[in-house]
Amino acid sequence: MPPAVPGPILRRRRLGIELRRLREQAGLTGDQVIERIGWASASKLSRLENGRSRPDPDDVDVLLTLYGADEEQRAELTGITHEAGDMRGWLRNFPVMTQQQRAFAELLAGCAEISEYNPVLVPGLLQTPGYARHRIMSAAQVAAQAGDQEHEDPETEVRARQARQSLLTRSPDVPRYTAVLEEAALGRRAGPPEVLHDQLVHLCEMALLPNVTLLLLLRDTRVGDWYLPPTAFSVYRFADPLDPETLAIEGGFTDVMSTEVNTLNRYKVVFEWLCSSALSASDTLSWLIEATGRLTGTAVESTAVYGPATAPTQRRRDSGRLTTER
Repeated sequence: MPPAVPGPILRRRRLGIELRRLREQAGLTGDQVIERIGWASASKLSRLENGRSRPDPDDVDVLLTLYGADEEQRAELTGITHEAGDMRGWLRNFPVMTQQQRAFAELLAGCAEISEYNPVLVPGLLQTPGYARHRIMSAAQVAAQAGDQEHEDPETEVRARQARQSLLTRSPDVPRYTAVLEEAALGRRAGPPEVLHDQLVHLCEMALLPNVTLLLLLRDTRVGDWYLPPTAFSVYRFADPLDPETLAIEGGFTDVMSTEVNTLNRYKVVFEWLCSSALSASDTLSWLIEATGRLTGTAVESTAVYGPATAPTQRRRDSGRLTTER
């Protein structure tokens, strides 16, 4: 089972934050540190403090001595340094992992809470192998047309995504997961009927997990003052409050990670708006069950299969500033 401890990238960010804090407490500027320890480049310290480089334990030890760290601080940060550098050991916990999937798996490891939204796709953590395969193959066609021959084998990418998904069902430290789904992501453009059917069934099953909350945003729903979320994003919160809350912004062909507080706060506001506008978890499950039945041409009794749920057309999440257009 993949590890519950934070991944190396998160450890690097945590280490950088702590080293910067100790430097500032010692009353030292970056230039003064470089001068005193004799490093050739100021960028070395900058990369270390920003979590962009693999930390050398000897370098960290020199900095801790210069900053006058006490024994408790030294022990904690030395341990974090080793975790931050052990990428190979961390990856041994996964049967297969591609570069892109690894970046997200590192965020998931040690995560206590995940908030996620995608305007056009089912989020990766919820995709079936069939749905994921169609998304990966279609993206590969774009790359081939653009002359880019460097891409992962589609089946390897599918298996890597499944490995990452296992973090939602591990125990006992499974993260709390909330996703806002768009109705458009579950339309007939998403794939053949059998693929979409399997995806809908899987979403019904995931919605029943105690740590998972799925909320559906209907295509005619108004959010705020006609607000339109421009991109897919995820917010990760960690069990250790000192680990930096992290935002992942998903573009079509590139992803951006950020721990900048002001940026994070904006996306958290947007996510609250989306949750308030979406169907409730109960109504979302009813909608998914009914959509599954429509694909198969059979009426599905949601209360018999999944328990009671209010019909989606009868109830919305209440909010004084958010309305639903019918």
